[in-house]
Amino acid sequence: MNAFEVRGGKKLKGDIVPQGAKNEALQIISAVLLTPEKVTITNIPDIVDVNLLIELLGEMNVKIERPQSDTCIFQADDVDIDYLHSERFKKKSGRLRGSVMLAGPMLARYKKAFIPKPGGDKIGRRRLDTHVIGFEKLGAAFNYHAEDGFFHLTTSKLQGVNMLLDEPSVTGTANIVMAASMANGTTTIYNAACEPYIQQLCAMLNRMGAKISGIGSNLLNIEGVDYLGGTAHRILPDMIEVGSFIGLAAMTQSDIRIKNASVDHLGIIPDKFRQLGITVNIDGDDIHIPEQEIYEVSRYFDGGVLTIYDHPWPGFTPDLLSIVLVTAIQAKGSVLIHQKMFESRLFFVDKLIDMGAQIILCDPHRAVVIGLEREQKLRGITMSSPDIRAGQALLIAALSAEGKSIIQNIEQIDRGYQYIDERLRNLGADIKRVEG
Repeated sequence: MNAFEVRGGKKLKGDIVPQGAKNEALQIISAVLLTPEKVTITNIPDIVDVNLLIELLGEMNVKIERPQSDTCIFQADDVDIDYLHSERFKKKSGRLRGSVMLAGPMLARYKKAFIPKPGGDKIGRRRLDTHVIGFEKLGAAFNYHAEDGFFHLTTSKLQGVNMLLDEPSVTGTANIVMAASMANGTTTIYNAACEPYIQQLCAMLNRMGAKISGIGSNLLNIEGVDYLGGTAHRILPDMIEVGSFIGLAAMTQSDIRIKNASVDHLGIIPDKFRQLGITVNIDGDDIHIPEQEIYEVSRYFDGGVLTIYDHPWPGFTPDLLSIVLVTAIQAKGSVLIHQKMFESRLFFVDKLIDMGAQIILCDPHRAVVIGLEREQKLRGITMSSPDIRAGQALLIAALSAEGKSIIQNIEQIDRGYQYIDERLRNLGADIKRVEG
């Protein structure tokens, strides 16, 4: 098992470019199954989860050209449907929760799909009900076959329908939109997710010939079409990386410019970090975080302690709560972090407490961070990354700490952040990858 060896306490300086968005890439790459024509996708992040999905498509007999490291040309004109029912697919897709998004395109175009038990982060229960209920409302039959361990979805023809999602699931919305794009008639999805990833997917599908309106809202109207064609699509910069770099700069007292951050698609992310007292300067499409000795947490107008919580878009993304939590460690003041969506995502705070942070874990969903105001530094320890976002938060803590830290299980970090050690070294970080 590989690890990062980090010697912290160094101020970093320089420019860094965020990778393509992981969550968008998984949806967009799944959508290539909707057409037999070529689909060109650029700004693809070179990370484990995305590469695994591309491998899955290759094993399904999708033709893949890679003219550049961040560009793929896909052509799904001879898909091996039976592969999706194989032991090889079950084993590989079980490591990747995003593989569930192959189901929508497969149902739309081939009238059947197979879903194995999903993989991904161990951050709490992440149910598939929204996906399956949506497919059933569109006319798909759903059965679990114990003998092969797959959920089977079949349909003679998907039929448009009005539906109200039980939760604004991003992957659930994406899956249902892809299925409905080739259904018979019109589908209305109320309480749909409206994250930039969904907006990007809908825009791409429309360029392929789909008829989707209401993009950017929680009410989508999809008029089904018989055929979707090829297109080209560029993936947005990863907003989670952008937020991670803001937190990193603040914690390490660094001067960092985040280049080409796609500021218009960041929503309230910059403002949430400003609530921690961090100076966030927008310069065109760049974000500049200057070196800052002290950053003071805002209080509510009535003097109450600030609470930062996750909420469906345009609220604050849950993927950045781990970063906000670790960034608050050296702030002046206190903040309550309320992780509503996942009940296991805050359990990494015990490692931060071991490093010297003042954090009270109230319950699985809430933690109070009492800022150290730089009166004492965190100390380096040996720790293990439990999931992608917590892993990046621990890396930020290690880079700000005195002494040497070892972060184990970095395969979790590699699932979401490309070449992160190399890119941090370019900013002056003392980090190396240790083969285990």
